[in-house]
Amino acid sequence: MLPNLSLVLGGAASGKSLWAENHTLNSGLEPVYLATSRIFDDEIKIKINFHKKRRDHRWLNIEADAELQSALSQLQPTQAVLIDCATMWLTNQMMDEKDLQAAQADFLNAIRTCRAPVVVVSNEVGQGIVPDNAMARTFREAQGRLNIALADQADTVVLVTAGLPLVLKGTLA
Repeated sequence: MLPNLSLVLGGAASGKSLWAENHTLNSGLEPVYLATSRIFDDEIKIKINFHKKRRDHRWLNIEADAELQSALSQLQPTQAVLIDCATMWLTNQMMDEKDLQAAQADFLNAIRTCRAPVVVVSNEVGQGIVPDNAMARTFREAQGRLNIALADQADTVVLVTAGLPLVLKGTLA
């Protein structure tokens, strides 16, 4: 059984999404995939298609780049939802010039009130060099604050590196 909230962190291409997909599938609940990425360019399109090919008929796939909170409110306790990923959701908020604090509060509340267990994938972006431009630095700080808030609310936090999970908080069932 999944806890109310599991946070799966990792760097780019760390295996976090695949690990989170398997974690969600192994719950025995109906798996729901809430995709948050928008197609900005060909590179993102290729990555999205790669992720889609990995998911089979068992998944209910919902594109939720703009309506994430609404999608979460409609889920049932018989389902397990994977949000992939919080980083792309945050990117969307920044690109839409949303109030990031208010958006984060709404996002966390939607997770808290969701009737289904939630697994959130998020990038750990704070371990690299300091970005050379203000927008990237603002994003890095916002992503760090979001990850801290998600980890605080989560029952389980897992860091995935090289496809291997390291439990930072809670336990794996």
